[in-house]
Amino acid sequence: MAARSIASLSVSFGLVSIPVKVYSATESKSSVTFNLLHKGCGSRLRQQYICQREDVVVDRTDMVKGYEFEKDRYVTFTPDELKALEDAAQHTIDIIAFMPVKAVDPIYYDKAYFLGPDKRGAKPYTLLSEAMRQTGTCALAKWVWKGKQYMVQIRVGDEGLILQQLLYADEVRSMADLHVERMEVQPAELALAEQLIGQNTVEGYDPSAYTDEEKQRLLEQIDKKIAGKKITVAPQAPETEGGEVIDLMDALRNSLSSAKKKAAATRTSREPAPRKSAKRAETVTTLPKRAARK
Repeated sequence: MAARSIASLSVSFGLVSIPVKVYSATESKSSVTFNLLHKGCGSRLRQQYICQREDVVVDRTDMVKGYEFEKDRYVTFTPDELKALEDAAQHTIDIIAFMPVKAVDPIYYDKAYFLGPDKRGAKPYTLLSEAMRQTGTCALAKWVWKGKQYMVQIRVGDEGLILQQLLYADEVRSMADLHVERMEVQPAELALAEQLIGQNTVEGYDPSAYTDEEKQRLLEQIDKKIAGKKITVAPQAPETEGGEVIDLMDALRNSLSSAKKKAAATRTSREPAPRKSAKRAETVTTLPKRAARK
């Protein structure tokens, strides 16, 4: 299926304007959901809206959207007024600064979008992409979308530009509120921990290597239920209250030993089995050499 853009905008910085199309970079895969049914007949239940004042069911045709400006006081808007409010926004992404790619903490990342060049936008689009790639920078910009102004990051991906919505400071909680206790770490403990990290280090994140195992487990149990079988619950280990590890060094050593065994088993499974024909060829070539030595 061809990608469908959700908006046509312009990326502007200085006197340069780049016409682009915006595409959703991600999609939500539905998880296993359960519907509410009437226990008596098994039919699905329908959601209804109840008027708090008159205690009657309200049809969707009788609904309007309103903004609460005081307690229980609203100003209402018609669909045309709501559309006018949205259309009044500027259809531009205004770059305000450039910075190193890693300057933005990923905790501020929100939804991601792809930016593709629109008509007559390929040349300046490519120019901006290559300039940021060569300088190792990304762009910080402002974007008004659906009634909200976003701070966004524009960075260069493998195939083009990526628009990353950023959260504002008041949308990210402070970890200082957790009052994390700082403990002294012994050099020997740190050395073992670093060795354990080294044993489990990979080159990068390959999203295709992972699947939603919990979703698959649920679907397998649901299939059993459909087939008339009883759902079995696997025994779970008793929950602990997160007590302190008695011997941290032993725990680190055991973890390191387990990681080494796992790595060795992985290497063994990947090694190709020796071929018999290769062994026969080796025997033939070595015999004459032994005879010559005698």
